[in-house]
Amino acid sequence: MACTQFLSRIQRPRLAYHQTPGRSPGVVFLPGFMSNMNGKKALVLEELCQFLGQAYVRFDYTGCGESEGSVSECLLGDWKNDVLCVLDKLTAGPQILIGSSMGGWLMVLAALARPERVTGLVGIAAAPDHFLTAFKNLPAETKQEVEKTGIFKLPSIYSDTGFYPVKYDFIKEAEKHCVLNHPIPVDCPVQLIHGMEDEAVPWQTSLQLAQQLASRDVDVILRKTGDHRLSDQTDLELLKATVQVLIGKVAGKV
Repeated sequence: MACTQFLSRIQRPRLAYHQTPGRSPGVVFLPGFMSNMNGKKALVLEELCQFLGQAYVRFDYTGCGESEGSVSECLLGDWKNDVLCVLDKLTAGPQILIGSSMGGWLMVLAALARPERVTGLVGIAAAPDHFLTAFKNLPAETKQEVEKTGIFKLPSIYSDTGFYPVKYDFIKEAEKHCVLNHPIPVDCPVQLIHGMEDEAVPWQTSLQLAQQLASRDVDVILRKTGDHRLSDQTDLELLKATVQVLIGKVAGKV
């Protein structure tokens, strides 16, 4: 595996990344919450892009994985800016963004901010607005406790403690970036893959996202036995096939 590189930024922590040179459209992988660029999906997509000859970037958000900074000090807007920085500094030409869970939220925000650059989206258990939805579904007493303590314990089977501590400030700032409560002016082709046994983000979230997107070229693919991570071999094969088809579609328009 190639050595990790670091993207330097003025008065901001450096971002760790791996970059594969290749042709357009490029592909950028956006990890999920508390995840990193070395997961199965990120590496499988890297192998696919190397095989196809496509440019590819995978990276870690500020405070995550090998990137500098503290995750506890980050807001969703900081991670959105990380994505835009990677797009602006590490890529050229049209890009397909592939977002896993929270990365599926960030890919939509990036497409809104860089419509001329983002020419395709693939969501993997996309989780737009998820932190706000989870918080708003809490009982009133629990919400008051979160506001008092400043910490929201986001349930997760992937954490050793059974939850991830999320600052209430993070929740409040994330509200600025909600996308499901209004039409989303994104016109590029979109593929949304979701597992119907997703224990973290309901598969109906992908249907909501599809309905709000302006694009008419949106497909939702439901995996009946798929969980949130969608990392089984059959899930990964579906992901590769989906991405390859989208690359071909976008390349035909370049």
